[in-house]
Amino acid sequence: MTAINSAKIVILATDGYERSELRVPYEELQRKGADVKIASIKDGEIKSWDEKDWGDSVKVDLLAKDVRIEDFDALVLPGGQINPDVLRASDDAMRVVKEFVKSGKVVAAICHAPWLLVEADAVRGREVTSYGSIKTDVKNAGGIWKDEKVVCDKGIVTSRNPDDLEAFVAKIVEEVEEGRHERKAA
Repeated sequence: MTAINSAKIVILATDGYERSELRVPYEELQRKGADVKIASIKDGEIKSWDEKDWGDSVKVDLLAKDVRIEDFDALVLPGGQINPDVLRASDDAMRVVKEFVKSGKVVAAICHAPWLLVEADAVRGREVTSYGSIKTDVKNAGGIWKDEKVVCDKGIVTSRNPDDLEAFVAKIVEEVEEGRHERKAA
C-alpha cells in the first residue's frame, strides 16, 4: 500500500495525446502529492491534440526505453486517437505497458488508450471501458466492455472520455493506495 502523497506515477504519451487526458491526471495527482513523470518514445517535448487542432506541449522527463517499472507505483495512459495508435507500434512503449500489467501495479487507460491494453493482450476476460469507437476492438480482444465512467478490474482502470476524468483520477488514487493486484500477466 502506498499513500498517494508518496506515490511515483509515470504517464506514457507521445505527440497527439488528448490534452485534458494527460493534463488533468498530471495536475491532480501532483496536487495530491504524487511524484508524476512524463515518459515518451521521443525526447524533448510532446504536443497535445486539443479538441480539433494541435494544442500545447509538455516536457518529457524520460524515454520509454529507460522506464524501470520498479521505480513507479502506477502507469497512466492518456488517449486521443493519434497517441495510443503511435505508441502501440513502439516496442519500447509496449514493453512498459506489458511489464506494468505483469507487475500487478496500477495501469490506468482512458479514451483510446485501451488500444495499448489490447495490444498487450491485457483485456482478455477483464471488464473494461473505452471510447465508444474502439468498443469492438476491446471486445474482439476478449474484453468485457462496459459503458461506465470508470471500470476497474484488478488494478486495471479504464474510462471512456474526458467527461470521465474526475472519476478516472479518483479511481487511480484509490487503486494506488490499495497496492499491487494479483492478476494474470499479459
